[in-house]
Amino acid sequence: MPKMAIVGAGISGLAVGFELLERGTPPEDLVLLEAETRPGGNIRTDRFDGFVVERGPNGFLDNSPPTLDLVRRIGLEGRLLQSEKAAALRFIFRGGRLHEVPMSPPALLASGLLSTRGKLRLFGEPFVPRGGSPEESVFDFAARRIGGEAARVLVDSMVSGVFAGDAKRLELRAAFPRMEEMERRYGGLVRALLAIRRERKRRGERASAGAGPAGPGGRLTSFAGGLEEIIDALARSLAPSLRLGAAVESIDAAAANRFRVRLASGETIDADGVVLSCPSPEAARIVGALDADLASLLSEIPSASIAVVATVYDAAAIEPPHGFGFLVPRGEGPRILGCLWDSSTWQGRAPEGRVLLRTMIGGAHDPEAIRLDDEALLALVARDLA
Repeated sequence: MPKMAIVGAGISGLAVGFELLERGTPPEDLVLLEAETRPGGNIRTDRFDGFVVERGPNGFLDNSPPTLDLVRRIGLEGRLLQSEKAAALRFIFRGGRLHEVPMSPPALLASGLLSTRGKLRLFGEPFVPRGGSPEESVFDFAARRIGGEAARVLVDSMVSGVFAGDAKRLELRAAFPRMEEMERRYGGLVRALLAIRRERKRRGERASAGAGPAGPGGRLTSFAGGLEEIIDALARSLAPSLRLGAAVESIDAAAANRFRVRLASGETIDADGVVLSCPSPEAARIVGALDADLASLLSEIPSASIAVVATVYDAAAIEPPHGFGFLVPRGEGPRILGCLWDSSTWQGRAPEGRVLLRTMIGGAHDPEAIRLDDEALLALVARDLA
């Protein structure tokens, strides 16, 4: 009889299970329950005809020690693949064309991404006093510190790209705690960046690539065969404890302060502890009989879904893009959230002479988009990328 049950075998559930094994939990004392027929959740890589196509996220930042430690312990350090230098080039679609995201004050002055008024407001950020409520949204924080135009064009589109979410509904401290800390500690974002740069210089450190207000930068990193490599490795290490096609119906209290996990098949599993690593709506349903208040709180957590459309082109037929990709602020015309130029970002993602793009559609601002069928999604992508 297992002592610990984990519901959901996405990256979170797999990482928890691996950590428990590493800390000495016997495989027979652990059960990892996954409703689908494969582990990994939204992390899934398709490999065919020389292409490596991600259905979900395409990497992680290499400045996270816990992530790199997990990679090392699972034996994948030699499989790490860093993004190309071109990935440092990011673009935003505005006014009918792409603008490179400026990474310095001179570049911002020369950029057509913001109006003159918007630039002046952004440059006034050091003179904005501390303020804001503890529950301040990402958008409200950005509008207060750098102005409404920059908040809409730069921050709202970034939030759509990172979270597929609504910057006006995401709490700053939850989504970007580093930004809240920078204002609280240094009085503003520009002051914080200058202070951090001076401190790094004093310590003889190089600035992290891509560092910015959201926190220290880092280089986007994946694996040679795609991000699913880490899922496969974790699943192999957990094979004796992993059960696929095991949908959980509910969790109830059992005798002796234990929990009874009831599967859709009718089977029950008693455990000393349960870890829920599934989406909040599913978690709310599962714990409904055990704790109605907890279920209510979980059901109130909003979520957003996106559709990912991968398209392939002959490099000779188009101008191959150079960079990471672009985001589209709301109100600029195209319906897509943005497009990632995977064959420019990663080595080996497409055969020579081919271009691989992945376009994101939907999110909190366009929830109906994920109901479109494949033909409609392809037509939408073709129109917006034309």
